[in-house]
Formats: sequence, structure tokens, C-alpha cells
Amino acid sequence: MDDDIPYLLLTPGPLTTTRSVRQAMLRDYSTWDVDYNSLVNDVRRRLTRLASDSDEFTTVLMQGSGTFSVEATVGSVIPPDGCLFVVNNGAYGKRIMAIAQRLQIATVEAAFPETEPPDVAAIDTLLRQHPEVTHVAMVHCETTTGMLNPAAEVGACVKRHGKQFILDAMSTFGGMALSMESESADFLISSANKCVQGVPGFGFVIARKTELERTEGWARSLSLDLYDQWQTMEAGGGKWRFTSPTHTVRAFAQALDELEQEGGVTARQQRYTANQRRLVAGMRALGFETLLPDTLHSPIITSFLFPTASFDFQQFYDDLKARRFVIYPGKVTNADTFRIGTIGNVHPADIDELLNAIGEVRTAC
Repeated sequence: MDDDIPYLLLTPGPLTTTRSVRQAMLRDYSTWDVDYNSLVNDVRRRLTRLASDSDEFTTVLMQGSGTFSVEATVGSVIPPDGCLFVVNNGAYGKRIMAIAQRLQIATVEAAFPETEPPDVAAIDTLLRQHPEVTHVAMVHCETTTGMLNPAAEVGACVKRHGKQFILDAMSTFGGMALSMESESADFLISSANKCVQGVPGFGFVIARKTELERTEGWARSLSLDLYDQWQTMEAGGGKWRFTSPTHTVRAFAQALDELEQEGGVTARQQRYTANQRRLVAGMRALGFETLLPDTLHSPIITSFLFPTASFDFQQFYDDLKARRFVIYPGKVTNADTFRIGTIGNVHPADIDELLNAIGEVRTAC
């Protein structure tokens, strides 16, 4: 760990960044400055290229957390008479459903248990039963459990039914090999503080241009109007409609540079996967079991069951934090769990140090 990092964040984001990413925020920018707006457009171009080599797509940046970009997408791209089909097997699928209902968008829900992947055959059947559906939304990695959902299979099913596919790739984009084409996605959503390894402040939506062009006037919010944000950035050479998170954008540009230097998404996925496998093997050796079978794990975050009924998670958390490791509480409704993330500026040697620390505190909890 860097000496100037008080904690190693083993979470699904915000996550531990490099010193050089943090240092990139030391320079101030004006939101009207041509150099800054050129940087914004370069970030947009590079994100689009990470998702596709085709000119069919564009990228829109949106202020706020990743959920702001999810809400901007749901609230902007579904027509007034449209219907959103939500695939839900965790807290973040549930959040998409809540967003749509709050915006009074007609919905159909395909609900599955938190510890099971969505059943593509069941989704296919429901889509046949609900011809009113115009868009389908799902989460790629449900960090509720750490499960990697079958996005490519669901996307292909969505396209067979002639619907638009919205993929919440919040915790996978930049850290796992995927593309707009491989997932059959029309809209893909992620955030600056996830696998690209930037800092919090904005999210982004990679969109099929022809579908985004159709959405003028559909937004149910002024500040979260995806079409208007896109048009302003296109016409203004990277200008945002409202105050831009300038320092976050500069840090993100540095993070994109570092993603390339590492060897791109392939190399980053290999590191994350090595982290996660090392973690699981070490935790099992210490007497912990995973919530999910290995076949359902993502390299992003892993849920572990409490080892005993008397396990004191808060004491466990505090003892690890005192040793500079910050983990995550559980979020599953039907099991006592905690979670450990393996993304960010985290390397196998860090996992070894974590496991040593867990070994030290294990008996006290």
C-alpha cells in the first residue's frame, strides 16, 4: 500500500486509487476553458472506444454517482407510453425498479432469488407475454452478492424480441472484457469510481446514437436529461450543461492513461481475477465459506458467510480497519454475510497482507 493511503478500500467503489490519479486533481480548471472541454471530449471518445470500435455509439457524461446515470437513462430513453422490463436478482436491480416506479414508468419485473442467476428461458417467456415492453434493463454484476449475471445471453434474448437493452455495467466496465456488441446493449452505464479506477463525481452512458436521437423531449427530469446533456456536449465541444466535476474528470483522464499502461481491460481483468481467487482460497483456509458457488463469482466482490452464529462483524471490521483494511457489510436479505472487494489499485500482495490480518483478528471475533 502507498504510505499516504490511510486505508486500503476493499469495496465495490469508491475504491483505492493510485497516487498519480489523486495528484491529477491538484490542477484547477474552468468549465468554459477550451483545454478542459477538449479533455472532456477526449474522455468521451476513449470511453466509446473501450466499448465499441463502431461509430454507431457515443458517450454522455453525467454529474453525480452511478445511480444518477442509471436514473438519467431510465428517465430519458423510455417513451411516455413505453414499458420497462426489469431483471431483478439483487439490490441494484431492485433500485432500477424503484427508479422506474418513482418516475411513473410502466414496469414488468422478472424477479429471481439473490443467490441465483436470472433464468433466460423465464425472461424469454415473460417477454412473449408482455408485448407492451419497449426496454429491458438488468445489472451485469450484482454487488449485493458478487454474482456475475448472464448479460450477453439476456441481451441476445432481448434482441430476438426486438426490444432495447439497458445494461447497468457499473461494476464491470473497464475491469472485464465486454462490448456493446457482445452484450447486445443499446445503453451501457458505469461510473468514474469503478473499474477504470477514477474518483467519484460522475457517471457515463454509452449509447447507440440512433436510439438516443429518438429520445428528445422524453426526459422526466431537467438535470438528468440525457438527450440535452448529449446535445450540449456535442455542440459545445465538451461543455456540460451545468457545473462540471472538473477535478474528477482530470483524475479520470489519468486513470484511463493508467488503464492503457497496465495493458488494457484484459490485463486488468487478469489482475482482478487473480486477486479474487487468491482471496477465496485464503479465506477458505481460514475457515470462511463463500455465499455463492465459484461458478457464479465475478472478480469484483465476494460475499462470505459469517463463520459462526456469534460472529461479531463490527468487531471484525474495526480490527481490520485498525490494520488499514476496509471491507464491506453484507447486503443479502436471507443470510448473514460480509463482502470483500478485489478491484481498484489492489494487487495480490495486498490480498496476502489482508489474509494475514484476518488470521490475526479471526479468533477475537
